[in-house]
Amino acid sequence: MKTLLSAIQWMAFIIAGSIVAPIAIADLFQLNDLETTGLVQRTMFVLGISGLLQALIGHRMPINEGPAGLWWGVFTIYAGLSATLFSSNFETLQALEGAMIISGIVFFLLSLFKLIDKLAKLFTPVVSGIYLLLLVIQLSGSFLNGMVGLGGGRTEVSLPIAIFSIFLVGITFYLTRHQIKWVSQYAILIGLAAGWVAFSILDLGKAYEGYKGAAIAIPEVFAFGQPIFDSGLIVTSIFITFLLITNMLASIRVTGQVLKDMGSENADFRYRASGFTAGINQLLGGVFSAIGSVPISGAAGFIATTGIIRIMPFIISSLLIIVASMLPHVMSLFASLPAPVGYSVTFVIFVNMIGIAFSEFDRENDKNRVRVVIGTSLLAGVGAMFLPGEAFRNAPPVLVSILNNGLILGTLIAVITDQFTLMKKRSMDKLESRSL
Repeated sequence: MKTLLSAIQWMAFIIAGSIVAPIAIADLFQLNDLETTGLVQRTMFVLGISGLLQALIGHRMPINEGPAGLWWGVFTIYAGLSATLFSSNFETLQALEGAMIISGIVFFLLSLFKLIDKLAKLFTPVVSGIYLLLLVIQLSGSFLNGMVGLGGGRTEVSLPIAIFSIFLVGITFYLTRHQIKWVSQYAILIGLAAGWVAFSILDLGKAYEGYKGAAIAIPEVFAFGQPIFDSGLIVTSIFITFLLITNMLASIRVTGQVLKDMGSENADFRYRASGFTAGINQLLGGVFSAIGSVPISGAAGFIATTGIIRIMPFIISSLLIIVASMLPHVMSLFASLPAPVGYSVTFVIFVNMIGIAFSEFDRENDKNRVRVVIGTSLLAGVGAMFLPGEAFRNAPPVLVSILNNGLILGTLIAVITDQFTLMKKRSMDKLESRSL
C-alpha cells in the first residue's frame, strides 16, 4: 500500500509539472481540441516510457522525465517562423519530428564514443549548484504568475486566488514537516488533493466539464505526417542535443548526490547508459509526434521533500502514466488540475532545491574561487532572463537557444569560468611548488 501511494504521488507530481508544455505548444500551432488532446496524450505516453527506460536501463535512479524546456523553446521559435520557412504549421511540426530523430541519433553517437563521460567531468559541485539556482530563478516567474491567477487569458491578479495559494503553500510546508511520518512522506499528494477539492468548493476557477470521446486511444505514430529533415533544423537539433546533455548531466548528478546523502545505495552515476537511453527517448519523441524529454532536476527536490528514495514507486508511477495516457478521460481530468494548486504545491519542492544548491557549494574547498564562478554565472544567466524575446528576432535559432535562455547561458558560463579558474589555480600551485 505504501509503495502504491508513493507511486501515485510521483504520478501526480510528474503530470502536474508536464501537462502545461503540450497545451501551450498546441496553442502556438493553432491545433484544434482533438489535436491538442492527442499531443497531450502522446507527450505523456513518451514521458512514461522515457522515465521507465531510464529507471531500468539508463541512470537507474528515480528521476522523472519532462518536456525539455529547450525543445519547448525550439517549438516556440519555429511556430513564429512557420509562415516563412514552411508551407504550413503541420509541415513545421513534421520538420520538428525530424529534428528530434536527429537528436536521438546524436545522443547515440556521443554515448558510443564515450564523450558524455568526458562532459560529465565538467559538472563539478559548483556548476551543479549554479544550474539549480538558475533553474529555480527561471521558474519563479511562472510559479508566481500561476499562484496569483495570471495566465489562461487572465491579465489581472486575482486576490482570492493569491490568498488561497498562500494558504496552500503554508499548509504544504506544514505537512512536509509533520511529526507523523506518513503525513510528511505523502505531503505533496495530500496537498494536491486537498488543494484541488478546496479550489472547487470555493469556486475559484472553471469547473471540470468531463471528456466526451473514446474510452481508449492508442498513441498515433507520426501524427503530423512523415518527418521532414530540414537542413537548418538538423544543425539546430545537433546543438540542442549538447545542451540537453547539460540538463541531463546536472539532473543526474544532483539527484544522485541527494540520494547518497539520504542513504540510498542506488546512486551510481551511469552517464553513458543514460546517454544511450536518452537517444531512444528523443527518437520516441519524434516517432510519436510529441515533445522531446529530458531528466528533470525537480526530482531532487521531490525526493528531499518526501523522503521517497526507493526506485520501485517511480517505476510503478511510470507504468501508471503509460496506461493513463491511453485513457483520454483520465488525461482530461489531470489536465483540469487548477494551475494555482499545482504551482503552490510544487513551490514547496523547489524551495528545497535552493537548499540543495547551497549544499553543492559547500562541497567546494576554495570558497574565494567558487564565489567568482557563482557571481559571474548568475550575473550573466539572470541578466539573460530579462532580455526581451523579440531582441533576437533576426538571430539564428541556434544562437537564440543560448542567448534567450538564462539557464543554459549561465550554466555554460559556469562551466567555462569554473574550468578556467581551476586551470589558473593548478598553474599557480605548480609555480609555488617549484619555488619551494
